[in-house]
Amino acid sequence: QVQLVESGGGLVQPGGSLRLSCAASGSIASPYAMGWYRQAPGKQRELVALATGSGNTNYADSVKGRFTISRDNPKNTVYLQMNSLKPEDTAVYYCNAQRRLADATILQYWGQGTQVTVSS
Repeated sequence: QVQLVESGGGLVQPGGSLRLSCAASGSIASPYAMGWYRQAPGKQRELVALATGSGNTNYADSVKGRFTISRDNPKNTVYLQMNSLKPEDTAVYYCNAQRRLADATILQYWGQGTQVTVSS
């Protein structure tokens, strides 16, 4: 079984910062990529940031320059440093891990989510 557990969410004021953490355990065995998605009420789940095992990173345009994703590969852990938070960043943030099989098939795993609320 593969488990992803997020932590670090909470309530912050606009302009504040949070750091999210997600640790993957189980049979995932060195994920091809790990990252973060988010879903606001009434909205589709969207990519926030993604980091591959090779060190490449991708960010949503809305968070570029404010959020930073990083990985600790030996620990199968991914972090999201969120600075200059805005009310529109309010959402449930979901950890995502992707496993690339030998035939290039990608399997995806999801955490249960952690709430981030940005409000004054």
